[in-house]
Amino acid sequence: MGSVKDIIVLKSPNGGMGEGIFEFSDRYSVFDYGEMPDKISGKGMSLCLISAYFFEKLEKIGIKTHYLGLVQENRVRSFDEIDSPTNKMKVKLVRVLRPNGRDYSIFSKERVNFLIPLEIIYRNKIPEGSSLLRRIASGEVKPEDFGLKEVKPNMKLEKPIVDFSTKLEDVDRYLSYGEAKRIAGLSDDEFERVKEIVLKVDDLITKEVSKAGLENEDGKIELAFDEKRNFMVIDAVGTPDECRFNYKGFEVSKEILRNYYRKTEWYEKIKSHKGKENWREIVGVPPKLTQEVKKVTSELYMALCNEITRKKFFDVPKLDSVVKELKELL
Repeated sequence: MGSVKDIIVLKSPNGGMGEGIFEFSDRYSVFDYGEMPDKISGKGMSLCLISAYFFEKLEKIGIKTHYLGLVQENRVRSFDEIDSPTNKMKVKLVRVLRPNGRDYSIFSKERVNFLIPLEIIYRNKIPEGSSLLRRIASGEVKPEDFGLKEVKPNMKLEKPIVDFSTKLEDVDRYLSYGEAKRIAGLSDDEFERVKEIVLKVDDLITKEVSKAGLENEDGKIELAFDEKRNFMVIDAVGTPDECRFNYKGFEVSKEILRNYYRKTEWYEKIKSHKGKENWREIVGVPPKLTQEVKKVTSELYMALCNEITRKKFFDVPKLDSVVKELKELL
């Protein structure tokens, strides 16, 4: 399916809504590169369980999702029914329609049963590594575009803001509200509903992770239309790969891996060549993680799963201890 998940298709979505099984892997990706050279043990199961936890919470507050249950011992079970980890989730499948370059006209012609070609981003805070800071510095956007007087590092927002980027292009690009609405073929009412859904998801995640002492700085969701053109939250939600979490001032999400690579020569090549033709071949194979970083990052994913879901799936140190070790390493 992609760099971090595999999919078993049980029923193709081409003649109507389909069904399949997501297998969350221990692979990871940063900077749109694709599969990186290491695997993070326990990561796949952790993301699967956290996502299932949030999908079930969303369904309870009336937000439709494509989630059908966790798969364990060839049975589909709810989150509460399992006591040991799994990396398999049964989901509804939709069609993935492809734009022709930047021609998105197909999304205005089709009406139902497809992935909406947007990543929908919420921001509660503007951390140091936020792409919004880079875009404002380059003049690509202005604080006023988001109803703000200024934007500065580590600024906590009074109200969350919503941002959009492409989902199906080789290198994702940020979009104005008008362009996001246009390429996805959304009506004014549908576009407002998209913003409403992402803010409800944000609110739920923020409240839940705060119980584990985590701050939900920003995150993203993906949506699809079902067979009646109702929105569904799809893919994965509320995980440390979809969200940027902070624990006592320390980043505890995939941002750790990004920060690790930002100190390498390979990242300098990424900055120079990303987006050019054959840029992945030009930048070459990324360096591997050290064994220590790989071990503690693995423990971080599993500890986050234990703390967020409040269920001890993994025999790892508590989040506080893992973060202390990560601080020493990084």
